[in-house]
Amino acid sequence: MLVSLTVGKVDAGVTVLLTPDKRLIEFPSILLPPGISSGSIVDINVTRNKNSETATERSFRELQDQILSSFGSAEPLAPALRCRNATQTSVVLEWDPIQLATADLISLALYRNGQKAGNIPKPLSMHTTKISGLAVDTEYTFHLVLRTTAGTFTSQRVTVRTHKMTDLSGITITTGILPAPIREGLALAVERIGAKIVDGVRIDTTHFVTTDGRGVQWEKANELNIPIVRPEWVEACERNGRILGVTKFYLDAVRVGPPFDERPSTASTTPANPVLASVPTAAPPSKDAPSNGASTSSPAPAPRSEDPARRKEEEEGDAGSDSSESEEGEPEQKAKLAGHGEQKALADERDQKQLAARPKPTVKDAEGSEDDEDEDKGSDEDGKGGKSPGDGASFQDVAL
Repeated sequence: MLVSLTVGKVDAGVTVLLTPDKRLIEFPSILLPPGISSGSIVDINVTRNKNSETATERSFRELQDQILSSFGSAEPLAPALRCRNATQTSVVLEWDPIQLATADLISLALYRNGQKAGNIPKPLSMHTTKISGLAVDTEYTFHLVLRTTAGTFTSQRVTVRTHKMTDLSGITITTGILPAPIREGLALAVERIGAKIVDGVRIDTTHFVTTDGRGVQWEKANELNIPIVRPEWVEACERNGRILGVTKFYLDAVRVGPPFDERPSTASTTPANPVLASVPTAAPPSKDAPSNGASTSSPAPAPRSEDPARRKEEEEGDAGSDSSESEEGEPEQKAKLAGHGEQKALADERDQKQLAARPKPTVKDAEGSEDDEDEDKGSDEDGKGGKSPGDGASFQDVAL
């Protein structure tokens, strides 16, 4: 088709062409012949290029097929969630690696009993998680929600019941440095209680058993806050038929001493009465001194002296003895009597040695002032009469 157009305004980029029916057409100036100016008439031949149309359409279809095969043939998959291990207070969940196809990941969230528990950190590299602080013997429901640029995908719901205290099947043990006999005994005990031993510290490891705090696995257990216990913990769980706390079985815990009933008894060395504990044991009387009756229920009577002053003192001593017998049940009186008996025996020995002069007694009874006077008189009379001071009549059976 040949069209004649009149050149109107010519600019650097666009030229205005006029049709015979006075219509304006903007035409690129670069496509016009050189030397064109306003008023020039140009002929433009317009034809349809079907070959070019066919080639362009074929190229477009190929591009659409490539996009479909690259981005439309696969889509993200819902996570496949399952329970790996359960204990009395924790659950370990795991899932297959996330399949995103050509989509981009937005988030991966864990839900517990229909409520969001939190987002999984690093979902492309982490495929397990541990939920702690659960109630004993309680049922929980978990599921994952995957959000991508291609849509949202939800995993199946997994129902898990935590174990009872008597169910030891959830215990997963990793062993550290152990002597060979202890390791063998531990393996048998773990098998009997229904637990299991795994190689290396893992996310489902519940306890790390060792007798020596060193090694790579021990360090890893410390980093993951896994309880590090001695082999006695497994034996105690088996003996009690239930899971026990680990506080007393930590590797660095203070060892518990022997039971109280196995400790040496101190009953034979500790007196029952604190008053008697402060009184020294009376020394055995001298050969010439009379027997002390403070520690017996019926003291032997002492021989009477012919001297009046000494006889008076003996009578007062007898009265004191009678009063002490009436209060025999009181431990304090017994303690004082025992003390007087010891002092009497010592004084008798001293009197036998000191024949020239006799010191004044240091212990007084209930009527101490009168006794001192009587004893002074008696000592004077002993000096005059030539009696032996070894008789000890003034200290015989003196009681409060």
